[in-house]
Amino acid sequence: MALCGVQGTRFLGPNVYSEAPDGGWGWAVAAAFFLVEAFTYGTIKIFGIFLRDLMKEFGETNRRVSWVVSICVFVMTVSGPLSAVMTNRFGFQLVVMTGGLLIATGNIATSFTSSINQMYITYGVIAGLGYCLTFLPTVTILSQYFTRRRSLVIAVASTGESLSMFALAPAFSALKDLVGWRRTMAVIGGLQTIVVLCGALLRPIVIIRPGSARGSQTDGLSSKQKEDLRASEDAKGSNLDDSIMNSTSHAPTDDLTRGPGATGLNGVQALEGADNGRPEERALLHREGRASVENLTAAMTGSETKQKEDGDAEKPATHAGDDKPPRGDSKLLDFSVLGECSFILYSLFGLFATLGFFAPPLFVIELSVSRGVERDTATYMLSAMAVAEILGRLSIGWILTRERFRLKKLLVLLVCVIGMTADLFGFTLASEFYGLAACCCFFGFFMGSISCSHIPMLAEDDVVGIERMSSAAGVYVFIQSFAGLAGPPLGGKLVDATENYGSAFYSCAAGMAVGALFLALVRPAKRGVLCRSRTSKQPEDQGGTGGGHSECSA
Repeated sequence: MALCGVQGTRFLGPNVYSEAPDGGWGWAVAAAFFLVEAFTYGTIKIFGIFLRDLMKEFGETNRRVSWVVSICVFVMTVSGPLSAVMTNRFGFQLVVMTGGLLIATGNIATSFTSSINQMYITYGVIAGLGYCLTFLPTVTILSQYFTRRRSLVIAVASTGESLSMFALAPAFSALKDLVGWRRTMAVIGGLQTIVVLCGALLRPIVIIRPGSARGSQTDGLSSKQKEDLRASEDAKGSNLDDSIMNSTSHAPTDDLTRGPGATGLNGVQALEGADNGRPEERALLHREGRASVENLTAAMTGSETKQKEDGDAEKPATHAGDDKPPRGDSKLLDFSVLGECSFILYSLFGLFATLGFFAPPLFVIELSVSRGVERDTATYMLSAMAVAEILGRLSIGWILTRERFRLKKLLVLLVCVIGMTADLFGFTLASEFYGLAACCCFFGFFMGSISCSHIPMLAEDDVVGIERMSSAAGVYVFIQSFAGLAGPPLGGKLVDATENYGSAFYSCAAGMAVGALFLALVRPAKRGVLCRSRTSKQPEDQGGTGGGHSECSA
């Protein structure tokens, strides 16, 4: 971003707030996440439209072709820690823009492959890495811009994945029949360059609370955020000096009696709109803003010394949507979450539940054809899933923002997982169009509810909290990756062995059922029922607020 100069820094640099805005630039980030969802998970889920063509052209089995999606999902999830490290080091924008280039390159290269093994590299590895570098940073920064409306905004923005299935699956299927699967894949790759533009919109957010100690305001920020913040302040300070030198008038006495809202940290934000006022007002606001910038810069350069002097007397919150103090270090990747029993159980839930995420959309078209449904009509099974998935995402977003469910979010997620388990078993019993359509609708509804909430749920205090979500998300999807690798090939192996596409859904249902068991244990573990709690070691420091963590007993 430094190549853009001062003006580029002002446009693409960090947003500094005294608290999470629950809007503002967050709406631009939500729009970017909508498009990222459409061209990451959305395109992976419609890969099933190419299944028959790839089997025919390369003479491969279901299991071999299924490995394309499996490798892609595995690389996308196993690279979670790499995505977290790169985001903490280089920032959200550069990482997501790089991921967008990898996605487009991988899909376009896939259209030129001559064997399924080459597709393992182009679509599985290259595009899979790009998916990881785009999805995780985008959902993480969106969670930081919102607190009260976080669940609803993420649910609405994540409908991009569902709308992609609804609109793009039939469209690309028709295009494939006209121009072939290779050119269709190239068109998809070209459209995915939109993700690069989305990455440019991901301005990092810095929360500096007015009532916090100056010396530790920036301790919780990553190194990239601190660099961007300093660059932004230097740019603002330079513009302030120019404005003050150009001012020819002085503020009258009446203008000097301004309220406190025009000073302090809020003055940094107030300067944005000061250029339209009178010269006297501009000079006054510039002087006040300059003072706040100098104070903030001094606080950043002396944060370590001040932290040692103050000790634990004052612990400010520097992350959006959380009142807890951040850790004093800024590690590129924090593996301490692996010491928490609640996080381990939640990760095991994600591990087994992932078995049921990608196989059904991959095999549902061929399952429908095998049950007597016309192939053209079977394509709309994905559209039925997509419409129901949109309803599921909107419903879960609305439910989780209700006051009565604020402290029961894990319970709501558990109900959805149990419902999805029952529906996956239903696929094995359905034998005609309407039964399959009903199963697709229920699957889409529960899939939408789970997929848009299971990663943001890491920001809740019942799991790890917002202050460590970035690193926790990387570790979480890394653990998920192994199930993502095994899910589609396992389903394909069962299909090849039994010659029945319904068999693929048994492994999905079994994995989801085991995941529900681990999810049910997360909240008891966090409260110390299953694991030894660190809170008991520091009862006076924590003040009995439950701010400690539960660690697994040996």
